[in-house]
Amino acid sequence: MDVVLDFERPLVELRRRITSLRDLPPGASPAGIASSIAELERQAERLQEQTFANLTPWQRTQLSRHPGRPNFDEYVKGWTTDWSELHGDRAGHDDNAIGMGIGSFRGRRVLIVGHKKGRTTRENVACNFGMAVPDGYRKALRGMTLAARFGMPIIALIDTPGAYPGLDAEARGQAEAIARNIMEMFTFPVPIVACVIGEGGSGGALALGCGNRVLMMEHAVYSVISPEGCAAILWHDRAEGPRAAEALKLTAPDCLRFGVADAVIPEPRAGAHRAGADAISRLGDAVEQHLGELSGMSGDALKAHRYERFRALGAYEIAP
Repeated sequence: MDVVLDFERPLVELRRRITSLRDLPPGASPAGIASSIAELERQAERLQEQTFANLTPWQRTQLSRHPGRPNFDEYVKGWTTDWSELHGDRAGHDDNAIGMGIGSFRGRRVLIVGHKKGRTTRENVACNFGMAVPDGYRKALRGMTLAARFGMPIIALIDTPGAYPGLDAEARGQAEAIARNIMEMFTFPVPIVACVIGEGGSGGALALGCGNRVLMMEHAVYSVISPEGCAAILWHDRAEGPRAAEALKLTAPDCLRFGVADAVIPEPRAGAHRAGADAISRLGDAVEQHLGELSGMSGDALKAHRYERFRALGAYEIAP
């Protein structure tokens, strides 16, 4: 998807200039064009290194939301064979913001569940931009309960601004649905690997995020609230989002440092949105590794491990 963020623009324009020079007909190419292209490529390499080596938390937030990042359907397509999608919460509803199904992932039969976003405006509206209503979380819980019953590992793909905050969702039990998912996920005797592939927002993300391992893509973010929402509360101005992003410590390196995430998966050099297949493969390798490490644990050990992992978050020592 050809969406260019402000801080990417100089690099993208330089790449376009290189492409236009490469596309010149042989007879129209001025002398020395090859050396000019080589020099521009060196400039582009340096600029890319400088740009992505010094990203601010707000720039990482923008990257996490980029519409060209690989989404749930693309990860499923890149990872699985024999994919069978599951629908509905068995209470008359099927929320398009949550996708789930069973497939073969590198020799293992797994359940994959996650937030869905589209590519076009029409697709995003159909998926409510990844913001699930209570029916979606109950749908996810039905799938995860099925996986636990039949001994299938669970892979959760998290990419949401948060649970849908509408009055109808709240009236139908949004908070209860999220809380129940969190509670039930601690009882499943199968490995759970949660992956933040884009934006991990609030309880809407945590409702699928209670894994034995939590992995984050390099430019993903994970936070209790969006930077704009935080800014609106603290400073009554959503334009202070960049300031809030700095304070929230929501980047993947921050989450790794605080123990919220267990691993950060490096993205392709220009971001997952510029090389989706590579990003999908990298995360797949990491999920395979972590599932392999967890597969030797008993059901009781997996439950205890998951409990202790989350129980330790926020622990601190009082200095004497």
